[in-house]
Amino acid sequence: MTANPVAIAVFLILFVLVSCLGFVATKWRKADLHSVHEWGLGGRSFGTLITWFLLGGDLYTAYTFIAVPAAMFATGAAGFFAVPYTILIYPILFLCFPRLWAVAHARGYVTAADYVQGRFGSKTLALAIAVTGIAAIIPYVALQLVGMQVVFAGLGIPSTFAGIPNLPVIIAFGVLAAYTYSSGLRGTALTAVVKDLLIYITVLSAIIVIPAALGGYGKVFASIDPKQLLLAHGSDTSLGGTFSYASLAFGSALALFLYPHSLTGILSSSSSMAIRRNAILLPAYSLALALLALLGYMAVAAGIKAMPEYAAGFKAFGNNFAIPALILHMFPAWFVGLAFAAIAIGALVPASIMAIASGNLFTRNIYKAFIAPGCSERQEGRAAKLASLSVKIGALLFVLFFPTSAAIQLQLLGGVWICQTLPAVLLSLYTRWFHPIGLVAGWIAGIVSGSVMAWQLSLKSSVYPLHLGSLTIPCYAAVLALLLNIVVAVVVSLAMNAAAPDRADETVPADYRA
Repeated sequence: MTANPVAIAVFLILFVLVSCLGFVATKWRKADLHSVHEWGLGGRSFGTLITWFLLGGDLYTAYTFIAVPAAMFATGAAGFFAVPYTILIYPILFLCFPRLWAVAHARGYVTAADYVQGRFGSKTLALAIAVTGIAAIIPYVALQLVGMQVVFAGLGIPSTFAGIPNLPVIIAFGVLAAYTYSSGLRGTALTAVVKDLLIYITVLSAIIVIPAALGGYGKVFASIDPKQLLLAHGSDTSLGGTFSYASLAFGSALALFLYPHSLTGILSSSSSMAIRRNAILLPAYSLALALLALLGYMAVAAGIKAMPEYAAGFKAFGNNFAIPALILHMFPAWFVGLAFAAIAIGALVPASIMAIASGNLFTRNIYKAFIAPGCSERQEGRAAKLASLSVKIGALLFVLFFPTSAAIQLQLLGGVWICQTLPAVLLSLYTRWFHPIGLVAGWIAGIVSGSVMAWQLSLKSSVYPLHLGSLTIPCYAAVLALLLNIVVAVVVSLAMNAAAPDRADETVPADYRA
């Protein structure tokens, strides 16, 4: 694809500006960034507004910007499930996570695994939560780098310079690694503000300009195959697409705030009230996502599949190139640079939080718990930084040496895995009835069954057709695995509670008052 100097210039100006903000953040609210508490959680000092930008930048990633409308472009209404699930998550955020913030603040917990260790006194269970979080997050980071690759391809920037393959992605990775290492969550919070503003400018411009050029929303929807506008109905033998759609939305809503990067954003808040306010304010992002998803239908209406912009990127990125191709086709070069900068910066922000969250988990729940129990606060901070750097390097190597489809498949599997931490993290906020051995047994059952279901689907889908007699129930594998997880946890806990009812719990009821 031919490079456009104007688009590249605008892109580079914005990208460099935001990267500089990441480094400047070391001077913002100056603190000891050798401490995990300060580097990894921003000193728990972010108020309502910064938390709003941080969580928005964290949850609505570059890959979301590309993949959600791409799913609408390719499959129609089924790809819209991301919108209802981002609506369902906010009641969960409002009800549950102020309690988790309160106990974490009272006890100095930095990660969900810290809380589980304190609640149940089980290093094994805490290790299971930490390992699950790290495993689920690495392909998520890789997908952000894939988003950058799509942007560079759209700008016409060659992937190879001076004989070095993927040099633009490597340089972007270096920028991400450097400012994350130096400024921690503070740098991410500042860049999130700019990222979100650019995303809103891009989305609002697109939903006004593109439909107007295509003859209005009526013509956009008229160009879509009616079969793609509605979900498949159930029958006497199958619950159909509507049930799988609902299970995907429900399971994804349960999982989203269990991801380590989501919890890091929550625990960095200055108060439980800031979290509640964000549960009320964050649905603005769901509105933006719904409008963004419609770009998939606009790409169909614009005939993107027949255009050279799409053909140039299709071989490498498939339908994920549909929206960049639409932007290239419908906007002037300067706006293309702005929109692509929004996507690229939308990769930097969540990738940074994900790497920080992984570093926190490794340091607090593996390094400090098993390798160096007597480490100093400074040693702990250095280990977190190095661990976060290792995660970024792992994600970069994954992108460089494996096909894009592998990152997508593992990210689907990561969603199944992270959902299995729900009983130990969320249910325990309200009851200690579950025994830690029961929770470990349930976790194993959920991880194994969810992985087997995904493997049987060849890692190409996460909707598993469960056969009960003559009835087929197409359901999100994470939900089925979670149900088995809870059943096993209940059965084993019944037995273990009868044998050993007394268990350690360093928290007290007053800790949960948010």
